Amino acid sequence: MSTQQENSLRLALLEQIQSLVTAGLGLVAALAWNQAIQDFFKRFFPDQGSLTAKFVYALFVTALVVFITNKLGKAISALKLKVK
Repeated sequence: MSTQQENSLRLALLEQIQSLVTAGLGLVAALAWNQAIQDFFKRFFPDQGSLTAKFVYALFVTALVVFITNKLGKAISALKLKVK
């Protein structure tokens, strides 16, 4: 195997490891945020088993995800325009 092939293989391996680590840490962050948001809602909805509390929580999380995804999409689009 040539040096260029070895470097290409190392690069592919490191990129895959980076993707897996990023996904794993993203999951950890998501779980931490989930717990924080749940604790926040426990203050306003002491009865966590109620259907209303579950729907309010689900709607809040959905709105938050849509907002963040939208902002990230706009930032990426703006950056792509600058790069071109």
